Amino acid sequence: MLSVSSGRDPLRSRIPVTVITGFLGSGKTTLLNALLARPEAANTAVIINEYGEVGVDHDLVQGITESVTLLDNGCVCCVLRGDLEQALRDLFLARRAGEISSFDRVILETTGLADPAPVMQTLSTDPPLVEHYRLDGVITLVDGVQGSAQLAGMPEAVKQAAVADRIVITKSDLADPQAIDALIRDLRQINPTARLQSAVAGAVEPEFVLAVGLDRARVQPEAVDRWLGPAQEAHGGHDHNHTHNISTFTLWFDRPFERAVFERCIEVLTSLRGADLLRVKGLVNVTDEPGPVVIQGVQHLFHPPVTLAAWPGNDRRTRLVFITRGIRHETVAGLFAAVMAVGTI
Repeated sequence: MLSVSSGRDPLRSRIPVTVITGFLGSGKTTLLNALLARPEAANTAVIINEYGEVGVDHDLVQGITESVTLLDNGCVCCVLRGDLEQALRDLFLARRAGEISSFDRVILETTGLADPAPVMQTLSTDPPLVEHYRLDGVITLVDGVQGSAQLAGMPEAVKQAAVADRIVITKSDLADPQAIDALIRDLRQINPTARLQSAVAGAVEPEFVLAVGLDRARVQPEAVDRWLGPAQEAHGGHDHNHTHNISTFTLWFDRPFERAVFERCIEVLTSLRGADLLRVKGLVNVTDEPGPVVIQGVQHLFHPPVTLAAWPGNDRRTRLVFITRGIRHETVAGLFAAVMAVGTI
C-alpha cells in the first residue's frame, strides 16, 4: 500500500480531476459554465453525467470547451462507472495523439442523485487512471432555498456534503437570511473541515474550485491546511456529530509508523467498517521516508500513496482526518492502538 515510486514528481505529472456534485437543481451547470468562461479554467476537459434520454447539460456546455464527454442515461456512481473509466482513458489517449487540444485538468459534473464516493474510488482502482490522473477535490453545491429540506430528507444530499472539500451555497439571494444561517450551521456540523462560500450570480472565484489538492511534492504548510481543512487539534480530537449520524474527527500520532504497521491498521479498519468510512485523508510519518506520506481513501479503497519531498513545517506528527458514518473517534483510536500494540505478527 505504501510503495511509492521515485523519480519524477508523482503529483505534478498527473492530471487533476475536480468533481462537481450537488443535489438536483443546485446549479451545477450554471457554476460550470461560469467557471469555464474564466481564463483560469482554460485548457479544461469536461465530463458530464446526466440521467435521462436527452443530454441537455452537455449541449449547454459544448459551446464553451471542445473537450466535452457525455455519460448519459445512467448514474456515474453505478451503471456508468465503467463508462467513466473509459471516458478518462479515451480523453488521455486523444490528448496524447493530438486529436483534441491539450488539457491541463478535468472537471466531472455528476448527476444530482450521484453518490460521489464511487466516483472518487474510480480514480484509485484502474491502474492506467492512477498513472495519469489524480483527484484534486470534490466541490458540492447546496441549494440555498431547498438545501435544508434536502439535507433533512435526502441521504444523497448529506453524503455529497459530507465528502466535500469545498461547499458552495447557491441561490442565497433568493432565500431568507435566517434560513441561510441555519443551513450554514447544518453544513458545518456535517463537514466542519470543508471551506464554504456562497455563489454570486451562480459563480465563485476559480481558485476556490480549482486550487484544492496538493499539486506538487514540495508544499507549504498553507497548502496542507487548504487540503486537510483547518487544524483539528483545537477540537480536542473529539467528534463533530449531528443528526445525520456522520462524525468528523482527527487522529494525531507523535511517533513514526513502521510501514507494515500502518498498512495493517488501515487493512483492519477497512475490513471491519469500510462502508462507513466516507472519507479519510492525511499525512503519515513513516519510518525512513524523507517526507510525509499522503493518504487519501474513500470507504474500502485508498489512492496509491505519495511521499512528499519534505515536511511542510516543523510539525512531523501523523494527522489523519476521518469523516465517518456511525463510527466514533474512540473506536478508530482504539483500533489503531490495538494494532500498533500487536504489530504485524
